[in-house]
Amino acid sequence: MSFPWAQHYAPKHPFMRYMDEKLPLPRFIYNAVGAGYPVPRNLNYFWNFGVLAGAALMIQIVTGIVLAMHFRADASIAFDSVEHIMRDVNAGWFLRYAHANGASMFFIVVYLHIFRGLFYGSYKPPREMIWLLGVVIFLLMMATAFMGYVLPWGQMSFWGAKVITGLFSAIPVVGTSIQQWLLGGFAPDNAALNRFFSLHYLLPFVILGTIILHIWALHIPGSSNPTGVDVKGPQDTVPFHPYYTAKDGFGLGIFLIVFTALMFFAPNALGHAVNYVPANPLSTPSHIVPEWYFWPFYAILRAFTSDFFWIPAKLLGVLAMFGSILLLFFLPWLDTSPVRSGNYRPIFKKFFWVLVADVLILGYCGGSAAEEPYVMISQLATAYYFAHFLIILPLVSMLERPLPLPNSITESVLGEAQESASLGAGGKSPLAPAE
Repeated sequence: MSFPWAQHYAPKHPFMRYMDEKLPLPRFIYNAVGAGYPVPRNLNYFWNFGVLAGAALMIQIVTGIVLAMHFRADASIAFDSVEHIMRDVNAGWFLRYAHANGASMFFIVVYLHIFRGLFYGSYKPPREMIWLLGVVIFLLMMATAFMGYVLPWGQMSFWGAKVITGLFSAIPVVGTSIQQWLLGGFAPDNAALNRFFSLHYLLPFVILGTIILHIWALHIPGSSNPTGVDVKGPQDTVPFHPYYTAKDGFGLGIFLIVFTALMFFAPNALGHAVNYVPANPLSTPSHIVPEWYFWPFYAILRAFTSDFFWIPAKLLGVLAMFGSILLLFFLPWLDTSPVRSGNYRPIFKKFFWVLVADVLILGYCGGSAAEEPYVMISQLATAYYFAHFLIILPLVSMLERPLPLPNSITESVLGEAQESASLGAGGKSPLAPAE
């Protein structure tokens, strides 16, 4: 993102000038997250979630590296090695609870980040590549979380691996071969545990690399904003530092308070008690469910209970589950409204909140037993989920009459009269630092 009014890095100390010439890392940081990166002046706290997601990922990487030093990817001792971490390793209980609950906090932040993007139209051109990379990050997170949940080798870990990998057997002709290839055998055992451990260790670094691409893509068109109006001049922006580093710091403080409260006072609230029982292939748990952040997609999977002509219900469920995520890739082209922000789209706003309620209902049904009325509710909620993106959103885009947009970001913040006064003062933002 290149603004002619952006401040430029000019080191004064001889050593910093030398570094800037030989390895311009300070310049890169200054232009990426410092005063050299102008951002819209009207961003609210919903724009904190990107930084919070990055913080959550770093917590997962640091705690995961230390946990990997003590974990043993062997089906005969994996469960005991986790107990060893909890009981014998110095601060092992802290590391394990931080890692387990950090995954939940990571998904909470990312889900809020996604719904913020949906409401404010952050997926619309020219930011569609940012959105697409974000969906890739979400898929990588889901794969990483699933493989990590298998590693403790408790009852839910084992049977979760068996059920989820068994979904691939629904694919005609090659499904069983794919399942056996993933597991390294006919059932979850040493081969599967080693593969999942290796990939669980590797994928967070792949996620980190994709996040760098995500941020890089963000810096080309610049950040979106609550109005959806493009930046028109220096009066519409402020430097990222110190204005938004301070705001992100406040948000990070709230995040850490919630995270530590969960970790110290309710560390097992989001887990399953049955996973504290060693894996037993001969004893099936009465209620097999994945972690809570997979529940909406699990409800979609279980919503298909009858064959459709020659297509088995299991295959329909698998296609719908993966399709519910892949559908997000096409969102920039499904929503054709020229207005980005939901604040100026009255009909879209109502359907957005219906979608939020629909996803929450799917999540509740996904965590419930596979019985009535939850199956029927899942079917209705699944039908609405796909209808929202494939039918309602395109129709609303064509038929809706949006509210009038402000002429600029500054007008939305200060009002029309004060904007004119600001422009009369030289077109410079009153919050911009002096040259």
